[in-house]
Amino acid sequence: MKTKERILVVDDEEDILELVKYNLERGGYDVTCVTNGDEALKSVRKSIPALLLLDLMLPDMDGLEITRILKTDSLTRAIPIIMLTAKGEEADIVTGLEMGADDYITKPFSPRVMTARVKAVLRRKSDGEAEETEYLKIHNMLIHPGRREVLVEGERVDLTFTEFGILYTLARRPGWVFTRYKIVDAVRGDEYPVTDRSVDVQIVGLRKKLGKAGQYIETVRGVGYRFKE
Repeated sequence: MKTKERILVVDDEEDILELVKYNLERGGYDVTCVTNGDEALKSVRKSIPALLLLDLMLPDMDGLEITRILKTDSLTRAIPIIMLTAKGEEADIVTGLEMGADDYITKPFSPRVMTARVKAVLRRKSDGEAEETEYLKIHNMLIHPGRREVLVEGERVDLTFTEFGILYTLARRPGWVFTRYKIVDAVRGDEYPVTDRSVDVQIVGLRKKLGKAGQYIETVRGVGYRFKE
C-alpha cells in the first residue's frame, strides 16, 4: 500500500486549518497542522513533509522568515512551499517567490482550487527535471532544450537565446508564477543586469513570434509571468 504524502499546514486561524485539513485528507494526504513558526520548524526537522502550506502572517515569525530558513538549509531546501496570503500582500508574494516558494494562494480561497494547486506542485516535483535529449510537449508546442528548437503546430519558430530561455523556463513548469528576476536568474544567472522593463520587452517579442501560442504566456499582475496549464 502506497504511503500517504504528508503535508504540513501552518496557519494561526483554526477555521482555516480545519478547512484545509478536511479537504486535503479527502484528497488522500496525511495532514499535520501547526499554528506558529516555531512549531512549524520543529515539525519539519522532526519529519520532512512532502509539501508546506504556509501562511505569511503568523504570531511569532512571519512566513517569509520561515521560507528563508528552510531554503538556506540543504536538508530542507527542496521542500515545496505554497504561500497562503491575504489580499494586498503583493510585495511579500514577490519576495517569497524570489526566496524559492513554488506558488501562492490568496485568501479567501476555494478548497477545490487549493487542493488542485497542491496536487500540481507535488506532481511537478515527482516528474523531476526534463531531460535535455527529449522534447517538452505542451499544448500545440514542442520544445527541445538541447537543440534549442521550438515547433508550433509543426512549424519552426526562430527565437533568440534569451527568448528561448524564457519560454523553456516558463513552459517546463506550467502554472508556476515566476517573478521577473527569477526568470532572469534562470536564463542568464544572477550576474546579468536587468530591469523589470527589459523582461517585459522580451516577453512582448516572444509572444509576437509565437503567434496564437503566445496566449499561453500569462501575465500575473504585479508579480510576473506563468505558462498556462
